[in-house]
Amino acid sequence: MEITEVKIFPVNEDKLKAYVTIVLDQCFVVRDLKIINGSTGLFVAMPSKKRSDGSYKDIAHPLNKHTRMIMEKQILESYLAEIKKTGGTASISPNPDDDGLAENSRVGNE
Repeated sequence: MEITEVKIFPVNEDKLKAYVTIVLDQCFVVRDLKIINGSTGLFVAMPSKKRSDGSYKDIAHPLNKHTRMIMEKQILESYLAEIKKTGGTASISPNPDDDGLAENSRVGNE
């Protein structure tokens, strides 16, 4: 599986930084991923649906940490390129010594 297209839709909110649409293998689209600025830096939240009890449940997500890491890296790189292209500023992580990716396997919304 390969992400063949990433579309970034920046927003001007405190924690929510952008909505994202990805295309897999030029034949399957996933919409409503979110780039969130969490306590450990930016991370990608998968599309989710609000349940009747008020909690959120992912409706699409990677099945393992490796796949999540590959997706998050490509999406965040696209986000930074889009922000740079539009003249904004963004940093993946508050710690310049790490690899820039929030290390977690969070699902849903923060």
